[in-house]
Amino acid sequence: MSTDAVFYQAAALCLTYPGDDFVARLPLLRQAAPRLREFTDHATATPPRELAAHYTEVFDCENRRSLYLSRWQDDGTRRRGMSLVRFKEVYQAYGMEFTGEELPDFLPAVLEFTARTGNTDLLTEHRDCLAQLRRGLADFGTPYASVLTAVCTAMPAAPTGTRP
Repeated sequence: MSTDAVFYQAAALCLTYPGDDFVARLPLLRQAAPRLREFTDHATATPPRELAAHYTEVFDCENRRSLYLSRWQDDGTRRRGMSLVRFKEVYQAYGMEFTGEELPDFLPAVLEFTARTGNTDLLTEHRDCLAQLRRGLADFGTPYASVLTAVCTAMPAAPTGTRP
């Protein structure tokens, strides 16, 4: 697995609800993804219940901090359905069937897709959304902002995919 793939997979895990599996993986995440060290250090020093409560407070209560990328462009419009279909079509073009409990535009799912395929198109297409999310997290004062900063910094300037 390439360094970029490890980074994107680690970022996906950092932005997923921090259950028992997350806490168990923290030492590996700290070692494997130095660009995420600010967040993983915070997560390591924070009691698991407090970390989980903070995640819920940050991501479940405010659209300015939504992890659903299509919400940033299409929330409240009929276009959002088409955006979600597009995410699924991109996954299918790479032989991946989206079966998660979340919607296909859930940022951790997009990061995991990027890690598995090396295709950053979905991230770069939503660069503005990610920048807005990063600002919302920074304004809130959460360590999750450092994860978004690392993701935004890691993205290439132009789409890299070769498939539709």
